[in-house]
Amino acid sequence: MTRSTRVLWLTVPSLAWFAVFSIGPLAAMFVIATLRWKGLLYEPTYIGLENVTKVFADPTFHAAVRNSLIQVAVAIPVMIPLAFMLGYHLNTKPRGYRILSVLYFSPGLISISMTGMIFYGVLSPNGGVNGLLRGLGLDSLATAWLADPATALPSLIAIDLWRGVGWTAVLFAARLASMPGEVIEAAQIDGAGRFRTMWQVAYPMVKDYVRTLTMLQFLWTLFTSAALILLLTQGGPGTSSTTLSYLVYAKAFSMRDLGYSQVVGVVLLLLGIGGMALIRALLRERTR
Repeated sequence: MTRSTRVLWLTVPSLAWFAVFSIGPLAAMFVIATLRWKGLLYEPTYIGLENVTKVFADPTFHAAVRNSLIQVAVAIPVMIPLAFMLGYHLNTKPRGYRILSVLYFSPGLISISMTGMIFYGVLSPNGGVNGLLRGLGLDSLATAWLADPATALPSLIAIDLWRGVGWTAVLFAARLASMPGEVIEAAQIDGAGRFRTMWQVAYPMVKDYVRTLTMLQFLWTLFTSAALILLLTQGGPGTSSTTLSYLVYAKAFSMRDLGYSQVVGVVLLLLGIGGMALIRALLRERTR
């Protein structure tokens, strides 16, 4: 047995782990999507593509697709540029930058349940936001932010931004710290201002990292919105804050319709793959 063959055999345990815990669940998702199944205590029945027809004819599913697309279309284009600018500012080491780094990173360390409790109080009818508006004499703008169909989804997007911008900014700052300082100094000597140095010098040097973080935040926003929605709005009012991620949870665990939930899961998976491909194409084109 050659050395390369022996090394190859050492990868068998990791490949087996990957097959069982990664490929296996993905394959199971496609199989369960063809079943009528209420849960582990019930006998599944094969129904073919009936679940697919049911899902695509359901207005709730259409609302969930729309809300998910709005969520990522608003959150990601705001989060990434803002986080990059904050990260660049941290990298310049302003006064108190260590404290700023901790403050920026802290929202990402708060558990989702604690985050839900905080914003349930802040956004309640008698909470902090409405109290501030009334104190400024803007009573007409006060509303039940999480119970109003017009503001429930924007409120959740705002919370996503609060949790994600600072955390991503610290990651950008860590990456920017590895840039050669001479390049920035040369740009400044040539008369480039801070804004021009940031976008025309620093950004091109870390563009691959920007692309990676954009894809990660896209997936995080698309796939993990269910927990916060469950705590704050439960998809309502009506379907105004129902996303695909929450719909998977609601159908599987609240309505006991596993087949439906897995069809939505397949759609979510395809949207995730398509979104990552689109991000790669757009950022590659813009950075040429």
